[in-house]
Amino acid sequence: MQKAKRAIEVMSFVLLAMFGASQQALSQDAQKSGVAPSYPKMAPVDQYLMTNREAEIALARSAAPESISRDATVLVLGRKGYQTAVEGKNGFVCVVGRSWGGPFDWPEFWNPKIRAADCLNPQAARSIIPIFNLRAKMVMAGRSKAEMLSALHAAYKNKQLPELENGAMDYMMSKSSYLTDEGDHNMPHLMFDTLVKDGKDWGSGAEGSPVMSSPYWFFYPGQQAQMKGLPPILVFLVGAATWSDGTPAGMHSH
Repeated sequence: MQKAKRAIEVMSFVLLAMFGASQQALSQDAQKSGVAPSYPKMAPVDQYLMTNREAEIALARSAAPESISRDATVLVLGRKGYQTAVEGKNGFVCVVGRSWGGPFDWPEFWNPKIRAADCLNPQAARSIIPIFNLRAKMVMAGRSKAEMLSALHAAYKNKQLPELENGAMDYMMSKSSYLTDEGDHNMPHLMFDTLVKDGKDWGSGAEGSPVMSSPYWFFYPGQQAQMKGLPPILVFLVGAATWSDGTPAGMHSH
């Protein structure tokens, strides 16, 4: 139990960054410090691509137990965005997320090393994959972060992106993901995409609770102006006891 608790404590910073497990005091301290983004601009497009298609498929599938991922649709990143590599039959979609799929104010937003294996259930696939696709298309076209955000605002305004479905969740249980430069920590976990307004309703951040949460679009507070027009998605995260291959969880570093 102590090892699992420590894993969640260490992993909290990773998820603060990549997927938003929010700790307001830490984010406020970071803002006050005036720390510059680790990756202030986009890297060359080639650095976000994986040259081995089969390796990308395998990494994407490793996000979830084989009983789920074997029948999932698998997407791979190409020069025009994500494309279907394997047609599935269970409604799940597995994909390797890149850094620019994270919060817009994350210092590693343009980190080309990020490889985040993610397997989305049918509700999340229908709700979140269209966001992935739009972001990827913009990045592969060399568009800026501001242009990407503007495109998302326009897409929601024009009803070109779907509303978040109830029950949307993701498996992120791969041993092989690279989530952040911050210590290169990884931990198997599940994410739940919701429209819940207050994380306390799920016990997020309460002493002894394994639940963490944060808004989807921006990590740091004070982004209300940029949030206007975007759905107020709140993501909850819960650590898992095992990796996707069934082996016991614990800290894993490359």
